[in-house]
Amino acid sequence: MLLEIFLTLALGTIVYLFLSRKKEETLPIEEGWWGKGQEPDSEEDTTVHPFKVETTEAELNDLFRRLDQARFTEPLENSCFQYGFNTVYLRKVVSYWRNQFNWKKQVEVLNKYPQFKTKIEGLDVHFVHIKPPNLPEGRSAKPLLMVHGWPGSVYEFYKIIPLLTDPASHGLSDEHIFEVICPSIPGYGFSEASHKKGFNSVSAACIFYKLMLRLGFHEFYAQGGDWGWLICTNLAQIAPNHVKGLHLNMITVTSLRFTQLLSILLGRYFPGLFGFQDEDVKRMFPFLEKGLCRILMESGYAHIQATKPDTLGCGLNDSPVGLAAYILEKFSTWTDLEFRKLEDGGLERKYSLDDLLTNVMLYWVPGCMVSAVRFYKENIGKGIGTQKHDKLPVRVPTGVASFPNEVLHTPRSWAQQKYINIISFNFMPRGGHFAAFEEPELLAADIQQFVGKVEKEELWREKGK
Repeated sequence: MLLEIFLTLALGTIVYLFLSRKKEETLPIEEGWWGKGQEPDSEEDTTVHPFKVETTEAELNDLFRRLDQARFTEPLENSCFQYGFNTVYLRKVVSYWRNQFNWKKQVEVLNKYPQFKTKIEGLDVHFVHIKPPNLPEGRSAKPLLMVHGWPGSVYEFYKIIPLLTDPASHGLSDEHIFEVICPSIPGYGFSEASHKKGFNSVSAACIFYKLMLRLGFHEFYAQGGDWGWLICTNLAQIAPNHVKGLHLNMITVTSLRFTQLLSILLGRYFPGLFGFQDEDVKRMFPFLEKGLCRILMESGYAHIQATKPDTLGCGLNDSPVGLAAYILEKFSTWTDLEFRKLEDGGLERKYSLDDLLTNVMLYWVPGCMVSAVRFYKENIGKGIGTQKHDKLPVRVPTGVASFPNEVLHTPRSWAQQKYINIISFNFMPRGGHFAAFEEPELLAADIQQFVGKVEKEELWREKGK
């Protein structure tokens, strides 16, 4: 009798653990409502509407008035960008913005790719949707979702889009041709901001998943950096059978195991023991300088945005000069930390002022800086590494393009603790945080080779059946 009870309990425990494990493998799809007021009883309108960026003289006149009335403080002597955005160079940026930057022309640039809006979970979601202009007969394009981060926008992808949708015309292999979808995160650019508390990366991932299904894509690739890294990661956790491959140009871990902590202490001396390559050692050590000090020196923005976003946002939403300084300082430092030693922050070494100010305008014109920085509070406010998605592995085939000037480096041996199916991890020869904006050719080539590996593995599996 006791043996029967013991066997029954043991079998029940095994079944329970098995079922529990299976449930934990995917992230549940959230059915949220982020619009104003109560969710209506009627079904949501699923129509996809064309959208165009527009501007008015009143909008420009208001901007010019604020630029003309800007107050500048004098920087410390020889401070360069080490105290933040140097106001000597800021005067030059503002002068260019006021007298030479042509927003109407940049609106035409923004509108060169088809844009749309559709209502999902109570929010108007904006996205750019580009189909291949020269798809060879008999070929099909591969759908690719590309997600930006902060302080970026969909405009970050404008130089990489043609390399992916029409590679042959740009001297690249056309083995893989993509149909690209670039949505604006709700609260960024022309996507409506949530009216409720709690809209985080998982919420955005659910909305983008529904967007892809609405557009008719039941299998697709996902690519992202910055917040796009986390949103696309969550999307792969929610719909692993729909996301064929996950490509990331930034990757981080939200918790460190004992072996990873030990690798911080000993990895410089015994790299092979912890799976480090020579390039990992070069980028990570000395860890006090390239790890802890960088976190302290470069994470102040995240702390205030994760705690008091509305307070910060009030000033940035009211002053275009303050907004530009706050955003462009990140495009300097996150492109190359060495740029802090330059009087102009090195900004025009990698970007044009037209491109930089166009991205700034995508925060100024819709007035979205407050809602954009709130995204930090919604994601970090409850604690780092404490959410359900933090604890779930990613089983989707994953590719990583690791750029050398990313603020913090994550080695493959760390990344694969969460991303258990990394099939491509490449050290890029140059570039920083804003990969698509700064090095579109390098990123496009890495996406191409990653997708090639995924497709070959899929073909081998089909042949093996």
